[in-house]
Amino acid sequence: MILSALAALGRTVLSALAGAGRVALFTGAVLSHLARPPFYSREFLQAMLQIGWLSLPVVGMTALFTGAALALQIYAGGARFSAESVVPSIVAIGMVRELGPVLGGLMVAARVASSIAAEIGTMKVTEQIDALVTLSTNPLKYLAVPRVLAATLSVPLLVAVGDVIGVMGGWLIGTERLGFNSASYIRNTWEYLEGWDVGSGLVKGAAFGFLVALMGCYYGMNSGRGAQGVGRATKSAVVAASVLILASNYLLTEVFFSK
Repeated sequence: MILSALAALGRTVLSALAGAGRVALFTGAVLSHLARPPFYSREFLQAMLQIGWLSLPVVGMTALFTGAALALQIYAGGARFSAESVVPSIVAIGMVRELGPVLGGLMVAARVASSIAAEIGTMKVTEQIDALVTLSTNPLKYLAVPRVLAATLSVPLLVAVGDVIGVMGGWLIGTERLGFNSASYIRNTWEYLEGWDVGSGLVKGAAFGFLVALMGCYYGMNSGRGAQGVGRATKSAVVAASVLILASNYLLTEVFFSK
């Protein structure tokens, strides 16, 4: 019984290490192609539209309600210590440093990682990827690189817009619901908000965008055959992207916290 349990544990660990190795090799291959021609500008622009522009509504709505709820929660907690005045500064710092990038990244992961994995997985099932190889086109260069680059560039822009909308959501609740003066609310927001607060959130957004597109492309290109294979690839892409976003958020926060 003990040997069987150890053998099962060993197989699980070896399988996890093998999977991490495959992802690392795939990441290295994508990075190696980023700066080498040819460049598929049409695919890149389409990916920017799909990942950036079309993700704006869901990211904006998420940020708006998050900022509003954050203002209410901070006000309720601060009222216990007669510290209601910290609402503007805490809402702004919390949105731009943590909630804006993380929630924006998770929303993009839910929308984009699943879409990329399903699209590329379907192309594999219908042998369109084999057709690209027949036409002397590198599938990794044509499918993965434009999407990874587009996500890395567009998600920070989404995070920036989401930060503004989230802070404005807190301002709206603060002035209309909690009785704050509009001018003093905005002044307190800008007085306590530093440039690095915004910069750290944008760096997180770029990292999250890279991970989201990378996972979507990896699981799509390694999808199993048939509808079930595409479904598993889509599910795995979203789960992996979400977990990596949360893990990398902690690591990046540790780095930025030391500054």
